[in-house]
Amino acid sequence: MAVTQRMYAGALFEAAQEEGRLEQVAADLTAIAVALEEVPELGAFLRNPQVESAGKAAVLAEISDGADELVRNFVRLVAEKGRAGELAGMSEELEALVAHAQNRLAVELQTARELSDAEADAIVKKIEAASGREVEATRSVDPGLIGGIVVHVGSFRADGSVRGRLERLRQELAATAS
Repeated sequence: MAVTQRMYAGALFEAAQEEGRLEQVAADLTAIAVALEEVPELGAFLRNPQVESAGKAAVLAEISDGADELVRNFVRLVAEKGRAGELAGMSEELEALVAHAQNRLAVELQTARELSDAEADAIVKKIEAASGREVEATRSVDPGLIGGIVVHVGSFRADGSVRGRLERLRQELAATAS
């Protein structure tokens, strides 16, 4: 994520926390980000440098109608500063800040086959014990992993897959052959 996205999200986080409206603000900004994702033309419009900031602000005002006042003011400010195309990233950054404040950890478990609920729960419990945080896990399947698991936590990636092990072995062999 860009530093500016982190800064904007941090400012919104602090304002929402001071007002005691953090969860509502995060939910409203997430809803706007989802709308931008679901309508690619809208995202393209907001990223278009040829469109005036006032036009972007007007569209965002319509989209954010009914949202928390902090969110409405935030999207207006973001548009005025020429950063409307970065709202999705700002929403992700805000969600990360909220998760950290609430001692939650978002984790993706990627496996070669579908995990049973019991297997996933056992893995989540181990991550919770190691991190001391509540874990919210999503699961995905990638048959190309052959076996094992890849755990994604933010930008951190722990690769315990067979494919990953084979790749590391290949790199070691190539390094020693040189």
